Amino acid sequence: MTAQTISSRLPALDATAQQHSAAMIAHLRQQIQHHGGWISFADYMHSALYTPHLGYYSGDANKFGDSGDFVTAPEISPLFARALANQVQQVLSQTGGDVLELGAGTGKLASGVLLQLSEAGQLPGRYYILDVSASLRERQQQHLQATLPPALFSRVHWLDTLPDTFTGVVLGNEVLDAIAVQLIHWHNGQWQERGVVYEQGFAWQDRPLQEFSLAAHIDHSQLPDNYLTEISPAGQGLITSLTTILQQGLILMLDYGFSAREYYHPQRSQGTLMCHFQHYAHDDPFIYPGLQDITAHVDFTAMAETALAHGASCAGYTSQAQFLMNCGILQLLQTISPEDSGRYLPAVAAVQKLLSPAEMGELFKVLALTKRVELPLLGFLQGDKRHQL
Repeated sequence: MTAQTISSRLPALDATAQQHSAAMIAHLRQQIQHHGGWISFADYMHSALYTPHLGYYSGDANKFGDSGDFVTAPEISPLFARALANQVQQVLSQTGGDVLELGAGTGKLASGVLLQLSEAGQLPGRYYILDVSASLRERQQQHLQATLPPALFSRVHWLDTLPDTFTGVVLGNEVLDAIAVQLIHWHNGQWQERGVVYEQGFAWQDRPLQEFSLAAHIDHSQLPDNYLTEISPAGQGLITSLTTILQQGLILMLDYGFSAREYYHPQRSQGTLMCHFQHYAHDDPFIYPGLQDITAHVDFTAMAETALAHGASCAGYTSQAQFLMNCGILQLLQTISPEDSGRYLPAVAAVQKLLSPAEMGELFKVLALTKRVELPLLGFLQGDKRHQL
């Protein structure tokens, strides 16, 4: 499908949105010119998502929910946060410490986790949020102030950078998929890196891959010619940073993705790159830069191996459905009376979306990385798939 065909199917932009995207395009063109006419896709993606005031996650546009571009699990059902909190509670009961949430969206996960932990009598000392978006920080503050008692809201603190050391639980729901990836292309017996040029519009251009070590984990002998895929050194860099600062506790990453064996399957020859604009998904990152989300699936094997190399343990890997069921989401659903059909039926439909293999249940995975946590984790007691990593 061509860019023109895709854009014709997307909602039209108003004047403000057109101006915003035009400014983002001008910034990207300047970047390309400054770097000799070519930039890596990782640089393009990072700029399109995170350039101050212009990037998708740094701008003011609404991103979440029915009026945004996509819906995340905490937006679908409050039971997601409550079930996840049961895993957080188990670890905090051993380690104490704080909770650190990366990229907290609208704040619904934070409020749900804190309310559940309060009920369980296992509150963290602080609930830290690290988010690059000033507009999302403001939205989080408004939501949390409106939904939490003052004593709970006082425990929430926003950070600009990772702390030097950390004890407790780190949460990352749909964080790794939004970190810039490099595109690499197996062609004529060698790896090339796919980058971006500007010729009456953005266009692809391949160059020989300079750092062969980046693709060393991919068995190219099994790949067909013209095989395109992604690697995420920046995502592995985040895992390195988190495992380095973690003194004791759990890093819990929830996202859509695969083990390396599935990720680099010969039949997945066009990679996993995906864009989202007002609930329309497509694969052209050059449309509406600054206004659409750009994502790639997560190679969970790479993330687990990175953590192991920096002193952490891989304590669990399973589907989102299995994790949530292990954490008691079905029992939480039973606390809503079926006789209250106005609440019960929507709650059932929302939980089904979280658990169904046809929806989020199987595509989304949960990876647990730990240091000095000596207990079997609740969310992985059944259906642990670490052997598949």
